[in-house]
Amino acid sequence: MRSVIGRSVASGRTIGTVLVIGALAATLTALLLPVHLFGAGQAVNTAAAAQGWEDDGRGTVSTPYGPLTAMDRDFVRKVRLAGLWELPAGRQAQERSSREEVRVAGEHLVEGHTELDQMAIDAGRTLGVELANQPSEQQQQWLAQMDAAQGDEYDRLFANLLRRAHGKVFSLVAQVRARSRNSMVRNLATRANDIVLDHITVLEDTGLVDFESLDSDGPPGQPATPSQVVGLGRPERAGAVR
Repeated sequence: MRSVIGRSVASGRTIGTVLVIGALAATLTALLLPVHLFGAGQAVNTAAAAQGWEDDGRGTVSTPYGPLTAMDRDFVRKVRLAGLWELPAGRQAQERSSREEVRVAGEHLVEGHTELDQMAIDAGRTLGVELANQPSEQQQQWLAQMDAAQGDEYDRLFANLLRRAHGKVFSLVAQVRARSRNSMVRNLATRANDIVLDHITVLEDTGLVDFESLDSDGPPGQPATPSQVVGLGRPERAGAVR
């Protein structure tokens, strides 16, 4: 009898030990898994940022126009954001500049971004991409800088800020056009390619572009800050367009 009881106690202890070890293993897995996933997410975000776009973490979704990737969605958002500050900048140039070349550039900006803005809004609504309805904080600062400038200073600030913005977005347009499998996004990228190139041309035609400063993300004559991306930015969350 004592032998039987001893074996029962030993068996119970063994089962208890196994259960404790299993619980510890499960806890360790639960702790490590989020860290692994977070690390993978960080790697994806870093890779996306290096290519000029931001990963929203939603992955690829199916639409009647083809697969819609994170890069596609970010591109639609950035086209909308570009228009939110470049449209008023173009109107302002038409009204304030005494240089014919600057007024012509402003006219091209208004015409081009009016078209692209509507295309981006249509794409956003059709594809379920939330869009901003006001410029980012940084874009508002650029508009404020132009508001405060006068005469030749204004013309040069306008030409250089806008030329730099279009140069930044041009590479993203080409990337999206080459890689997107969504027909609506490809159409937007195709039209954006033509319009952005036109805007780059008319801005350079002003004769005011400082090509040595184009790699800088701050106003002409000021050093760049690493976090700035001219012409683009994160959409304002409040009052976003759907």
